[in-house]
Amino acid sequence: MKIKYYGHAAFLITSDQGSKIMIDPYEPGAFGGQLSYGKIKDQADIVLTSHDHADHNYTKDLPGKPQIIKGSGPKTVKEISMKGIATYHDPSQGNERGTNTIFTLRVDHIQLCHLGDLGHHLSDKELAEIGPVDILLIPVGGFFTIDSEEAMKVAQQIKPRILIPMHFKTEKCGFPIAPVEDFLKGKSNAKRAKASEVTFDQSTLPQEMEIVVLEHAL
Repeated sequence: MKIKYYGHAAFLITSDQGSKIMIDPYEPGAFGGQLSYGKIKDQADIVLTSHDHADHNYTKDLPGKPQIIKGSGPKTVKEISMKGIATYHDPSQGNERGTNTIFTLRVDHIQLCHLGDLGHHLSDKELAEIGPVDILLIPVGGFFTIDSEEAMKVAQQIKPRILIPMHFKTEKCGFPIAPVEDFLKGKSNAKRAKASEVTFDQSTLPQEMEIVVLEHAL
């Protein structure tokens, strides 16, 4: 499995067989230019969107004709099994920012989970729906989502083998959120990939959780 990080919460997952799943594509220049990551030009077979905000659901200019999937429930597309789990964008059961969908998907015998704009700790029911996770894509910037401290608590709830931070402040994101460095403070199990793409194989995943920080491609 190859994971490519475009920036913000947008990723492209490519299976060993060539199936391409895009998650949470953003609108370049959204929110008055506060989000200035570049245009996504890759073609995907499947696009998952966690919620209908412009920094997570911009599908109209994507190349090709991908199958767009949103909302909760299990689905199988192109032999990729996936599930949406209904959660909230805030700690007030959606009263502030609405709903959010967590997506889990199984690719090349690896269980991957993208938390979208999760805004709260997970209940036992939500954890049971998520199930075992090998690779977790988790927001860490706070303000609109869980912050660095809350993200670590959620990671400890899920217990992934690889944790990839997302939704943090960079030179291309003007949102009032924290940089990834705030999340990394004091953590000896973190490494910077110094690349926007990384490949994982189920047989070589670490037994203890490792944090992998990707560079944004765009």
